[in-house]
Amino acid sequence: MNPLLLLIIILFPFVSGLLLVALRGRSSNMLAWSAFAISVLTSAGCCVLLIFGVDGALDLVRFAPALTLSLRLDGLGRFFVGIVSALWPLTVLYARAYMRHEAHLPMFFGFFTVSYGATLGVAMAGNLFTMYCFYELLTLSTVPLVLQPMTKAAVRATRMYFLYSIGGAAFAFASMVFLLANGATGPFESGGSLAGHLYYSNDVTYLFWLFGFLGFGVKAALFPLHAWLPRASVAPTPVTALLHAVAVVKSGAFAVIRLTYCCFGIDLLSGSWAQTAAILLASFTIVYGSSIALKESHFKRRLAYSTVANLSYILLGAVLMTPAGLSAGLMHMAAHACIKILAFFCAGAVLHQTGRTSIYELDGLGRRMPVTFVCFTFSAFALTGLPPFFGFVSKWQLLTAAARAAHGSPRAIRTSMGSKPCTRRRGKCLCRWFCSPQARFFAACSQNRSSL
Repeated sequence: MNPLLLLIIILFPFVSGLLLVALRGRSSNMLAWSAFAISVLTSAGCCVLLIFGVDGALDLVRFAPALTLSLRLDGLGRFFVGIVSALWPLTVLYARAYMRHEAHLPMFFGFFTVSYGATLGVAMAGNLFTMYCFYELLTLSTVPLVLQPMTKAAVRATRMYFLYSIGGAAFAFASMVFLLANGATGPFESGGSLAGHLYYSNDVTYLFWLFGFLGFGVKAALFPLHAWLPRASVAPTPVTALLHAVAVVKSGAFAVIRLTYCCFGIDLLSGSWAQTAAILLASFTIVYGSSIALKESHFKRRLAYSTVANLSYILLGAVLMTPAGLSAGLMHMAAHACIKILAFFCAGAVLHQTGRTSIYELDGLGRRMPVTFVCFTFSAFALTGLPPFFGFVSKWQLLTAAARAAHGSPRAIRTSMGSKPCTRRRGKCLCRWFCSPQARFFAACSQNRSSL
């Protein structure tokens, strides 16, 4: 198909979202259904691209011989487009009911739609410069969504999210400049565009790759750059589902994969001290995120720390720098997106219907909301990697990939089991939510038990 269709699909939600922002005084129902229709049409266009493919690339603007805005849809981009286009309309449909009585809806649905275009731009970017531009547009379009409640907590969370994102952008920019200085200015290549263009020592190259890993790792909530993600839980649940499952954090992981496999190249990085450092960071983040989730009593923040851990499973698979590790990381990206969006939808339903935010205030609610908690039970089991759920399949693939990797197996196998204590804690919580007839007693004792 004509590559011009790539530009049309990206621009359509961009322009439509900006028009929604301008629709002041319209009913919430009209805004919601308009945003849903835009997302469905955009996803339909993405399906056409995925089925029929696109011939070649589309060069939009050439600022200099080394700086070109270019769009191209390769296999990795198709994978990410498939995840985003499948889940985005569902999130908008959920937001229609959830946000019905909220304020600032033109801003909410407008920037929600603009974020769709920015995420598709990250997926369809033909080179690192284009991906970086859309990556920053994604930051700018999601800042108003975190700010949407206009409370003091939302302002603080927005400030932290923006500052962390700007800091990460600076590190990623340094990595991009290094690649441009070495002549790696072409499109993404499977073996890395830096091959044959290296003018500096290997240690300098490893350092700038690590800069890019940390810079893009901000959105992937890599320790110690993760603090913005739990704070962003003050945003409405459709926004947190967007941040945690579909767009922002997955764009960070996707950018790390692009930088590693399509820019620097695994032949250059494999076996280096930079790879060891990245494995250690990802492994520690898995253990850290799972451990903090155990002690967190706030419903959405517990899910947020679970996201911190699961994103590093994806990064761990990527930095193993083997075909099995990459495929396992991508499998977990798809699994976590589907599982975590279901978990946040269930959490949002509970918060919206009952106003309860603490884990220990939810005892006995399974009888009042059986469908919601059955769905949450499935998502919790899948998140902890219990068979036969999809989460088990992806984590098992990560374990086997780590076992085969020369540098990753000892650390990765031990640390990938770090979230297993969460299984026992989630199981106990689920039993109480469904079975306890003494919800008030448990809520009164919440402070004592949360300190244990």
